[in-house]
Amino acid sequence: MRLDTRAALAGFVALVLLGTACGQTSDGPVTPGAMSSTGAGLTLQGAGASFPGPLYSKWTSEYNRANPGVRIDYQSIGSGGGIKQISERTVDFGATDAPMTDEQLETASKEILHIPTVLGAVVVTYNLAGLEEPLNLDGETTAEIFLGKITKWNDPKLAALNPGGALPSSDIAVTNRADGSGTTAIFVDFLSKVSPEWKEKVGTGTTVKWPVGPGNKGNDGVAGYVKNTPGAVSYVELIYAKNNGLATAKMKNSAGKFVEPTLDSVTAAADGVATSIPDDLRVSITNAAGEASYPISGFTYLLVYKDQDDAVKGKALVDFIAWALKDGEAMARELVFAPLPAAIRAKAEAKLKLVNHAGKALLA
Repeated sequence: MRLDTRAALAGFVALVLLGTACGQTSDGPVTPGAMSSTGAGLTLQGAGASFPGPLYSKWTSEYNRANPGVRIDYQSIGSGGGIKQISERTVDFGATDAPMTDEQLETASKEILHIPTVLGAVVVTYNLAGLEEPLNLDGETTAEIFLGKITKWNDPKLAALNPGGALPSSDIAVTNRADGSGTTAIFVDFLSKVSPEWKEKVGTGTTVKWPVGPGNKGNDGVAGYVKNTPGAVSYVELIYAKNNGLATAKMKNSAGKFVEPTLDSVTAAADGVATSIPDDLRVSITNAAGEASYPISGFTYLLVYKDQDDAVKGKALVDFIAWALKDGEAMARELVFAPLPAAIRAKAEAKLKLVNHAGKALLA
């Protein structure tokens, strides 16, 4: 059988999502079945970010319809778990919103490629009854809330940003992510860029030592806490706020404009890096330049070994990712994710062509 032709795998490649897109949040091993074959065909195991979980669920469902035969088990365990498990080679692919660090890449047993898939917005979401207009926030004030320095909703700094809003005198109930999270990484990357105090005291990463607030697992866990807790505030990926009917704040960007998190404002944040993105495609677009840019935006990535041990499984994997970058992008907007700008999608497709078995490219 010729492995470099798509016809060789016709009727063989498909995906079924077994892990829910939101809810399985652990850095521990995924369930048995990773990197194995079954009597029904081929099994590929993936794990990682919950940020793109709803979209990946849609992709797998649609791909399965057209390509019965291969089963992909994707578990939403958080970006930290995705990085850990691809590094330990317990999965066939990982997923993360936070690019792996140089140190993480160096300690992996083989070269790992970052393939961006879509863009999303991390939003500050809150539970305040009676507030008619979206809350206005800036980076410094947001940092002070999560540092525990601003504890009341009618704090003078919040009142100054919202002169027409009837802010209550109630306590602010902060919550955050308890698990390793790319959503966290994007959020704290933004805060570190706009608040020297945050950068010094807390810093960046998929996990940080939170100054205040209980932790919840996954975007869904955080959204559930905010929904059920009057006065609560936290951060989630935009689709989780929308799915739970939660309010989202306008955030002041680097041009001094208060911007709503929308697909267009996320795309605007990415446009500025389209011609300057590094060759490895690892990049931060928080606090991006431009009046229309939403400042807490980020790419989400699939993590794939450049050199595949198994030609058939490697071919199945790159064929799916190629489909996702082409046909799957058209499904992004309906789930509140921004498709990749054309220039970056071309770079992602070129990166995918580097995936090989025994030196032979797997993508036809």
